[in-house]
Amino acid sequence: MKYENTFKAIDQILWKEQGCGSELDYLEQKSWMLFLKYLDDLETEREEEAELDGKTYKRLVSGFYRWSQWATPKKRDPQTGKMVLDTVNAMSGDDLVEFVDQKLFPYLKDFQNTATQTDSLEYKIGEIFGELHNKIRSGFNMREIINMIDELHFQSAEDKHEMTVLYESNIQRMGNAGRNGGEYYTPRPLIRSIIKVVDPKIGETVYDPACGSAGFLCEAFLYMKDKIKSVKDHEILQKSTFYGKEKKGLPYIIATMNMIFHGVSAPNITHGNTLAMNLSQIQESDRKNVILANPPFGGNERGEVLQNFEIRTSETAYMFMQHFIKMLKAGGRAGIVIKNTFLSNGDATAIRKMLLENCNLHTILDLPSGVFTGAGVKTVVLFFTKGEPTQKIWYYQVDKHFTKTQPLTEADMEEFLTLQKTKAESEHSWTLDVSTLDDTCDLSVKNPNKVEEVDERTPEEIYRSLIKLEEESGELMEELGSILWSEEEFDNLFGDLFSEDDEYDEDDEDSIDYIAQHRMTAEDKQVFDELEEQIEEVEKKFINSSGEEQNRLRKVVRELYAKLEDLVDKYRNEEQSEEDEA
Repeated sequence: MKYENTFKAIDQILWKEQGCGSELDYLEQKSWMLFLKYLDDLETEREEEAELDGKTYKRLVSGFYRWSQWATPKKRDPQTGKMVLDTVNAMSGDDLVEFVDQKLFPYLKDFQNTATQTDSLEYKIGEIFGELHNKIRSGFNMREIINMIDELHFQSAEDKHEMTVLYESNIQRMGNAGRNGGEYYTPRPLIRSIIKVVDPKIGETVYDPACGSAGFLCEAFLYMKDKIKSVKDHEILQKSTFYGKEKKGLPYIIATMNMIFHGVSAPNITHGNTLAMNLSQIQESDRKNVILANPPFGGNERGEVLQNFEIRTSETAYMFMQHFIKMLKAGGRAGIVIKNTFLSNGDATAIRKMLLENCNLHTILDLPSGVFTGAGVKTVVLFFTKGEPTQKIWYYQVDKHFTKTQPLTEADMEEFLTLQKTKAESEHSWTLDVSTLDDTCDLSVKNPNKVEEVDERTPEEIYRSLIKLEEESGELMEELGSILWSEEEFDNLFGDLFSEDDEYDEDDEDSIDYIAQHRMTAEDKQVFDELEEQIEEVEKKFINSSGEEQNRLRKVVRELYAKLEDLVDKYRNEEQSEEDEA
């Protein structure tokens, strides 16, 4: 992609910044500069359109605070005639940081006070820069990043599309970097499938009360944008269709920017705690036609928040479920991602009854644990319509293993979308009659159509097959090693890991196997397993690759093995330090 290398180069610069220690920081710092460049292009576009119509456009960001003035002042090159950076007047070093911190951010933050309407782009700019903080302390690093971003242009449809794709990719990386990936990033193939089932229409309101980075709202906008037939339809989508709320500061900022980048000029996203709203105070005018959400789970709300709900619970996801039911209009539709324990846990029985009595829970989509990177939990998607009780529930089970390197794709959802239209039965789908449930309303996923494979081999046969696989694996590793490195290079790099003379001793506390199995933290063990998985995938690709691709893969596998060795050495060094202290 045209701008992908620019994004990567910016991340490498941010990596040097002491105040930027994670993917979350990288995205936050990139976001405010990208946003100001995007806004400058947008305002230039509106200025030109107004001029063609014989009108005047008043810029929101004016004077020296325009991107083209403070960030990238230009002059004409006398030799080429092109506009180039005016290096004499372009700020850098401490002057640049001081201007951003003490003048630019306060100026933009004040838009909250000067805006005449809270649903305007001007007000949103004020909100964004009231929440954001510049963490880049080196003005030279900032200057380098600004110069890179200035090379990006967002005026054509193609440029804007590429921008949104890259920004979404960065949000995904931010989600993967966190302990709970689902907190920031719900896989887009899953979101698109949910939207196709719920099928929001122009004129309906779409609501996500735990919107994170606004993935559901952005995808719903793209889905509904294709149905625009008039100027009025466009105005409805822009101003009175999408509503979101987010409790945490950084996701709120990213959600707002993400919606703007996708084409919603003044998103109706507010910063606050949805659960602080008392359900008894919800009016008919507050209710929405469609709710799409992946609410957070856990129990960290204050005691007074718990008082806002008819069914008292400390589990935030269960509080959100009550909120969803209350906030839907009669005939309103929802697609909700939630932990699969909601289907059977005793503390959710009353909420399940509420759902079944007030809504038609017509579909449950069962997902494997690997769908959400880093989350480590199994989830389901609940599809329901408010206004009539549930009689039958159609289940579909996604029966596939997903990993970070083999994520959920659109193709994985095709069968579900096809069968869901008619609620057809298959090996992966079935129907439950609600009248057969007892008082617990247990909705656990129990597939009656799945044929269980029974291994009829004897223990001796199983053991022999494992020995054979181990031998074959060793031969393949040896073959791959001989291709990648000379014998001397291999011994120097991995002799301690793959020595033929040293058999694995389960009591050898310095061996890689012992360290991985007994000493690593759960988090490091997950990283270890992922590295081994990646190495295995590279090995498979190497055999049938061209010479040029094999050279690239050699570098990749060296880097992976180096990371593996570093991870193991961390624990060996800890033990050595303990011995030295003793």
